[in-house]
Amino acid sequence: MVFELRGGWGVKVNETIEAMKDQWKSMTSMAGMFVTTIFLGITIQPVWDIPEARAFGEEGTTQSGYILLELVLIGIFTFIIIWLARRNMDLVIKGFIMFSLYFSLYYVVAPYIALIMEITLGTQQNVVAIALILNLLLMITLWKFPEWYIVNLVGILVGSGVITMIGISFVPTLIIIFMICAAIYDHWAVNGSKHMLELADTMIDLKLPILLVAPKEKGYSFLDEQEGVMEEKIQRPSQKDWDNPDIGVVKVEKTGRDALFMGLGDVIFPGMLVISTITFLPETGAVVGSLPLTPFFGWIHLDPLAVGLGTLLGGLIGYLGLMTQVAKGKPQAGLPLLNGGAILGYFITGLIVYGPSDLIQQISLF
Repeated sequence: MVFELRGGWGVKVNETIEAMKDQWKSMTSMAGMFVTTIFLGITIQPVWDIPEARAFGEEGTTQSGYILLELVLIGIFTFIIIWLARRNMDLVIKGFIMFSLYFSLYYVVAPYIALIMEITLGTQQNVVAIALILNLLLMITLWKFPEWYIVNLVGILVGSGVITMIGISFVPTLIIIFMICAAIYDHWAVNGSKHMLELADTMIDLKLPILLVAPKEKGYSFLDEQEGVMEEKIQRPSQKDWDNPDIGVVKVEKTGRDALFMGLGDVIFPGMLVISTITFLPETGAVVGSLPLTPFFGWIHLDPLAVGLGTLLGGLIGYLGLMTQVAKGKPQAGLPLLNGGAILGYFITGLIVYGPSDLIQQISLF
C-alpha cells in the first residue's frame, strides 16, 4: 500500500475523507466488535456483581493502590512478552497467553451456558464443567486454525469477560484514573519508544486474540499475516521531487495491512468504565432486564444504564476521531482518543442524569 502526503490542509482533509470512504466497511466492522464486546459485558454484569467476584474484595473498590498495581502488572507483562519474543521463545508466549485466555473465557461463557440450559432443560447442573470443556474446544480451534473470525470470536468473548471483572472491581473514579494513566502510557509506547508496535507484531505473528481484525476486502486471510505488519518503509523524495510541487513529497509504503487491527485493550478500557458506571452509580430509575427477552441474568436500573450507554457513545465518538488518523495508514495510539471520549461521555451524561455530586466517588490510597 502506498500513501502520498501532499502539502495543503484542504488536500489532506480530502485525502483523509477518501481514505475513510475506501475503508468504511472495515471501520464499521471494527466499531461493531467494539460495541458487541461492551454489550456482552453489560449482559453478564448482574451475574458477577457480588462481593466475592470483585478482584480485591468490597473494600478494594475504592483503593487506588490496586490501580497502581494493575499498571505495574501491565508494564511487567509487556516487558516479559517483548523479552521472550526477542529470544524467539514464541511457544512460551503462546502457551502462557492461551492459558490465561482459557480461564478468562469462563466469565462470559458460563453465564450463557447456564442461560441456555435453563431455557432448554430447566436445569443448571454441570455448568462449570460444560463451560470449561467449551473453552478448551475454543482454545484448540484457535491453536489449530487461527483465522481472523476465530481470533475475533475469542477476542470479543475474552474482552467482555475482562471488562466485566475489572469494571465490577473499581468505582468509576479509580477507573478514570486508570484510563488516564493508560492513555499516557499508550501514547508513549506507540509514538515514543514504539515498543507497543513490536508487541502488536508479535501478537499478529503468533495469531493470538490480543487484538481484533477487520478485513478490508473479501478473501483476506489472517493466516497469511507475518511479523512486521506495523513497520513503515519510507521512501524519501529526490531533489527533483522537492522542486516539483505537483509530486508528493513523502511516500509511505507498508507491508501487509490488508486489514484493520485494534488492540483488545482499546476496547477493554472504555468498556470497563461502562461496567463500573452501571455497577457503582446510585441505583435509581426504572428497573430493566440486562438481557433482551429475559430477566434471567438479573436487573439493571435505568439511570446508571443511561450513563453507561452515554459513556459508550463517547467512546464511539473517540473511535471516529481515531479512524480519521488510522485512515492515513499510520499506526495510532488508540487509548488517548477512546478513553478521552468515554470519560467525556461519562461526565456529560452523568451530569444530565445525576448531577455532579454522584459522579466522583471517595477513594483512598490503601
